Amino acid sequence: MEDNAERMADLAERLAAVQRRIDAAVQDAGRAGDLPTLIVVTKFHPAADIRRLAALGVRDVGENRDQEASSKAAELAGLGLNWHFVGQLQSKKSKSVVKYAHALHSVDRLALVDGLERAIAAEQERTGRGALDCFIQVSLDDDDAGAHRGGVAAAEVPLLAERLAAAAGLELAGVMAVAPLGTSPEAAFEKLAAISAALVAEHPGATAISAGMSQDLEAAIRFGATHLRIGSDILGSRPDVG
Repeated sequence: MEDNAERMADLAERLAAVQRRIDAAVQDAGRAGDLPTLIVVTKFHPAADIRRLAALGVRDVGENRDQEASSKAAELAGLGLNWHFVGQLQSKKSKSVVKYAHALHSVDRLALVDGLERAIAAEQERTGRGALDCFIQVSLDDDDAGAHRGGVAAAEVPLLAERLAAAAGLELAGVMAVAPLGTSPEAAFEKLAAISAALVAEHPGATAISAGMSQDLEAAIRFGATHLRIGSDILGSRPDVG
């Protein structure tokens, strides 16, 4: 088993390396002083690693499975973390997600908004929690070949945005996307920036762009990403779960 001090040092080194990449990309993009929010995606990694990351100053963490996320959020409730749900979400999981999530990055259908609105109303009555930040997940694929990457077509964004903006307890934050496999991330994120601009023209507060992972964060920053979702470059390869 890896020694706690050894793992702490490893995480600190990896986190610092990613932060240097972000700083350099921000400078290159002419965005000095406009640092994106770093969300460390901790899926499949133990709660102990999240405790270490919190000690290193990380405040935003991402998960893509509700069962794992809810368990970790309950265990680490005292750390003051912002939990971001970044995976596809079944409508029936809405009641669970609103108990811990600060933001949901994968709103991709009207039915999910309906479920979230009902769930957040009940949770706000129970606990008084704040609004849930919601990102519309957009597919950047030019055809159906990459539909497995998730998200709605650009043409569907306005209708989903109107529904979100009208939903009590839900805050339309902006857009999220994953660069399609086998294509230029620059072209993908340029397309996302244009979709974001069109959204902001109708909803001025929806300025957030959740884009960029370990392999393409520089391209995402160049095209305006406000939130980065970084996993493996900080945490390393996922531990064996079998």
